[in-house]
Amino acid sequence: MIILTTDFVPGKTIVKTVGLVRGNTIRARNVGRDILAFFRNIVGGEIRDYTKMMAESREQALDRMVEEAESLGANAIINMRITTSMIMQSASEILAYGTAVIVE
Repeated sequence: MIILTTDFVPGKTIVKTVGLVRGNTIRARNVGRDILAFFRNIVGGEIRDYTKMMAESREQALDRMVEEAESLGANAIINMRITTSMIMQSASEILAYGTAVIVE
């Protein structure tokens, strides 16, 4: 699967636009991680547990978007974007979306 943030695929021709595809996940923070983050906030530096959690969440959202595109017969996704929104104080949604296309 080709995934691009541009509206074209270099060297290929878009022969069909399949439509919007998306994948999302909602993740909640962990109390143990929050305590460690509190102490990290005091001394400064990266909060690695949160970095890892967000990276895993992005990958899961991307995987779900690709699954939807493949189920529609697409072989590429153009104009792909990722957005994050807070659902509640301790939970966030990661949404990956784009336009599924068939390229030759």
